[in-house]
Amino acid sequence: MDTATLALEDGMVFEGRSFGAPVEKRGEVVFNTAITGYQEIFTDPSYAGQIVVLTNPQIGNYGVNDEDCEASRAFLEGLAVREFSPLASNWRSEEEANYFLKKYDIPIIAEIDTRKLVRHLRTRGVMRGVLSATGGDARELVEKARSAPSITGLDLATRVSTKTSYEWDEGIKACSPSDLVPQASDARFHVVAYDFGIKWNILRCLHHTGCRVTVVPAGTPAEDVLALNPDGVFLSNGPGDPEALAFQSEQVRKIIGRKPIFGICLGQQVLARALGGKTYKLKFGHRGANHPVLNKLTNRVEITSHNHGFAVDPDSLNPDDVELTHINLNDQTLEGFRHRREPVFCVQYHPEAAPGPRDSLYLFDDFVKLMSEFRKAK
Repeated sequence: MDTATLALEDGMVFEGRSFGAPVEKRGEVVFNTAITGYQEIFTDPSYAGQIVVLTNPQIGNYGVNDEDCEASRAFLEGLAVREFSPLASNWRSEEEANYFLKKYDIPIIAEIDTRKLVRHLRTRGVMRGVLSATGGDARELVEKARSAPSITGLDLATRVSTKTSYEWDEGIKACSPSDLVPQASDARFHVVAYDFGIKWNILRCLHHTGCRVTVVPAGTPAEDVLALNPDGVFLSNGPGDPEALAFQSEQVRKIIGRKPIFGICLGQQVLARALGGKTYKLKFGHRGANHPVLNKLTNRVEITSHNHGFAVDPDSLNPDDVELTHINLNDQTLEGFRHRREPVFCVQYHPEAAPGPRDSLYLFDDFVKLMSEFRKAK
């Protein structure tokens, strides 16, 4: 049996069984509490630079397939699980998860006490680590973890972003006969989407609700976006520290008031900084599929999917300009806001979650409505 080692910067070491690629990777060690959707986690660009611990005890048992990818490849640095299934049994499976991660050079450590590891990260906070399937002394791996770059201050969004613009023309598809997907709307609006690490299901949702979507690189100047004459601008999710995206925040500042804007996750953080707000790093972040969020506009609670390690400081936003619309009921962090005068709104969580709760899909309809009203007012 091949072995693997996960070493944390504080000296804690886990020994387990190796799957995936026989390589060594460094990254920030984080955890996700979702019960389903490991393939979507593998392929979410927001996990760039991170070693992901999954709390669901069995991973890989239903394989992977092309339709459930959130990007063209896997982006996480490494994977840590309790039990990893080398076999897949599901009618939609096209490939075993082990080979899927192996071809993207991603190591897996299994048969470790993930409960102990997650409790440690909750207590101490997420930290740098090394996942090695190539052997090596545990003390040396701890030192490598300590020398790994911190996520704080890193611009990972530019690294994972598309290098060239492209058009997106795929909507939401039913994954089974029982999946009642509503009929797609005709494309009435043109949306330019900034790719900070955009998930494909966001693009599917935009297209499904009546948008022709042009995806542009993270570093696209505002002038180039406005030259495309879109009906609206979308700011995507993505990895890394929003403070490192000063150029992107400056471009968004130039667009505010000239086009409707909708942001998700990192998009909210970039938008907040464009409005003069501040962001900060959470102790262990929000990563899971069942976080309760209060919509202050409706006074209803939405169950939502999350993946972020940074948050917006609500006290840093000017209350004369910004209305807080969504609050996380677990820790009272800011989950959404809108501008009081301009056609701008955003949320920190993921309304497009697939798989995941669909309580917040209305936000895409809200964006379409905002673009329609803006078009009529011109």
